[in-house]
Amino acid sequence: MELIFFIKGIAIGFAMAIPVGPIGILCIRKTLTEGRLRGLVIGLGAATADLLYSCIAAFGLTVIQDTLISQRIGIRLVGGALLLFLGIRIFLAQPKNPKIHINGSGMLRSYLTTVFLTLTNPLTIFAFIAIFAALDLSEELSYLSASFLVVGVFIGSTLWFVLLSSGVTLFRNKLDLNGLRWVNKIAGVLIILSGIIAVGSLL
Repeated sequence: MELIFFIKGIAIGFAMAIPVGPIGILCIRKTLTEGRLRGLVIGLGAATADLLYSCIAAFGLTVIQDTLISQRIGIRLVGGALLLFLGIRIFLAQPKNPKIHINGSGMLRSYLTTVFLTLTNPLTIFAFIAIFAALDLSEELSYLSASFLVVGVFIGSTLWFVLLSSGVTLFRNKLDLNGLRWVNKIAGVLIILSGIIAVGSLL
């Protein structure tokens, strides 16, 4: 029985990760400019946030859920401001030669920033609750079943970002510095627009 919950979790995590929003753009940009490992770090950050939100939905942590809902305006405002900051920073960033080895510094910062950025969209918790209900997972689960479900969500989300970064890697060696500069410009503009939409949705 637990295997079924695990498989459903993988499907949910994969489906939740597929829409290419600001996190997907960050993953693509990091992969193109700094390599596949950097893109995977972004994906792991997003998958971790999905894991946390799915835990809240699966284990029925109503106190945390109610807090997120009540503070959703402030959380989204912080998230929108962070998106604007990251977008401007990426837009102005000077690309590095893709053939030069990039050290592992800043990996933890990228991971934690992505976790925080993903968590600043509290509407995600509603998405998980809705999906769990649609798949008849809204009833109270045993701790074991819920554990298999949320681990599956994490693996499914991670799997999407592995596929995304792997696919993008195929194009990395074809880009020169000018191409990477355009990657930064386009990614920066898209993330800035995401930030404006996030803040504007509160008005």
